[in-house]
Amino acid sequence: MDKILEAAKAIALARRNHAPLADLEVPLADEAEGYRVQRALHDLLLPHAGPLVGYKIGCTSQVMQDYIGIPHPCAGGVFQKGVHDSGAKLAAADYVRVGVECEIAVRLQRDLAAGEAPFTAEWVGEAVEAYHPAIEIVDDRYVKWETMGAPTLIADDFFAAGCVLGPSVPRSSVPDLKAVKGRAIVNGEEVSHGTGGDVLGHPHNALAWLANHLAAEGKGLHAGQLVLTGSLVKTLWLKAGDKVRMELDGLGVVEAKFK
Repeated sequence: MDKILEAAKAIALARRNHAPLADLEVPLADEAEGYRVQRALHDLLLPHAGPLVGYKIGCTSQVMQDYIGIPHPCAGGVFQKGVHDSGAKLAAADYVRVGVECEIAVRLQRDLAAGEAPFTAEWVGEAVEAYHPAIEIVDDRYVKWETMGAPTLIADDFFAAGCVLGPSVPRSSVPDLKAVKGRAIVNGEEVSHGTGGDVLGHPHNALAWLANHLAAEGKGLHAGQLVLTGSLVKTLWLKAGDKVRMELDGLGVVEAKFK
């Protein structure tokens, strides 16, 4: 069997069974190969996860790059069945080890086609329809993520496990995203905070990185798609019963409970 498909099938099986993924039998050569496996994995996940509705960008802040040990952004897919509205009650047992991150999500108003590259922050900002305060749900679905390496983490959507979205805020009403302060509150206690400027200097820089990354593969972003631009805070690992609230100044509040 083709090495790429074999790796994708191993990852898909582990995800469907909520089983911790060990090292792949045949290690991936580099991050480019990781993204090839990711594309094959997405095809395998569609029947179970619903259509691909957008992307998440990981390692966009210094705190997350230091934590994960990867000095540049990485992308993963977001699927329809993983997107929830604020107030969602989710089962912790549906994840191997569930975590959350505080994010600014964008919804695109128009396509960003591969042929338009290279993209700048200003260019992609004009393509945004609205923003959401967001909880990114991440899942440590690995025997030991610290030893997996970037290619395998990328192949498995870089911890992506969905998101919870607060109400949308139209582009015309948003504050200066660079200055937006985000607070992560678990069980009523603030445990971390950050600003939009922590995300590659501005969330639109992260969006431009994603658009250019996809364009290099001949792919584009599409109107209506959702993009999670990266965490303002270090990942918060949860246990069953935890209640999470993210407050983003000028963008609103988003909440979830993991029962």
